[in-house]
Amino acid sequence: MHRETVLTPGDLIWPLFISEGSGVEEPVASLPGVSRWSADGIAARAREAVELGIPCLALFPNTQPDRRSDTGKEALNPDNLMCRGIRAIREAVGDGIGVLTDVALDPYTSHGQDGLIDDSGYVLNDATVEVLVGQSLNQAAAGADIIAPSDMMDGRIGAVRTALEQAGHANVQIMAYAAKYASAFYGPFRDAVGSRGLLQGDKKTYQMDPANGEEALREVALDLAEGADSVMVKPGLPYLDIVRRVKERFEVPVFAYQVSGEYAMLEAAVAAGAGERDALVLETLTSFKRAGCSGVLTYHAAHAARLLNG
Repeated sequence: MHRETVLTPGDLIWPLFISEGSGVEEPVASLPGVSRWSADGIAARAREAVELGIPCLALFPNTQPDRRSDTGKEALNPDNLMCRGIRAIREAVGDGIGVLTDVALDPYTSHGQDGLIDDSGYVLNDATVEVLVGQSLNQAAAGADIIAPSDMMDGRIGAVRTALEQAGHANVQIMAYAAKYASAFYGPFRDAVGSRGLLQGDKKTYQMDPANGEEALREVALDLAEGADSVMVKPGLPYLDIVRRVKERFEVPVFAYQVSGEYAMLEAAVAAGAGERDALVLETLTSFKRAGCSGVLTYHAAHAARLLNG
């Protein structure tokens, strides 16, 4: 009767990894209970999500090594894994669920960086933005509802927004990864998309210093001014203070990503007998909502939705 915060399946976004082939399920060793799925498996997960009341899926491709390059050109292929995943969802459930697509080049580059690099390994901001625009248009044409640039290049939100408008995709939303930190919690994700062993150097020149809070507010302000419809804070639990500050300052939809390392830690706690999975999952997800999140990307989405549905 007096509960201030209510968590529902409608607050959850389910991240899914797409792999090549048909009838494929590839468990991710560092993410217990999470698999990569071929497009038909993605379609099955879409039908499951609709039944559970989950309103949106987030897609991430596991691009094969022979499709990766220094230029990340596979991101522009209209028949790449991401586009096939989008079409599989549309064929399975029509417009019955939202599709959020990641925009960054790390799943497509042979060096594992989110952008193009020069001979010294430095990430080239403006050249990368040009490719990100093409990637965004490719995904919008395939049927994406929400474009989510996670690359952290400067100026990419404005460039993508302009390109979407000019191409007739005015209704495609942009969820900007506005406060994405150079975190130690991303390791299992890089396993899932096949980039961990490829990464040359680190991403500290364009992702944020975990010690900085005011910078996050500046980054959010820039992305909103360039046309973002909503913003993302990533990772989640270690940055709930940032979620709260963004929500209070800007009063816009704020999302958080309970990233792979957070998920893996909860599963490790369960395996060690340090806590009970159902209680841990619901308590952590409720904390996101209490902090001000409009929604949470979580690998526990299906499990949490089943619990919430009773």
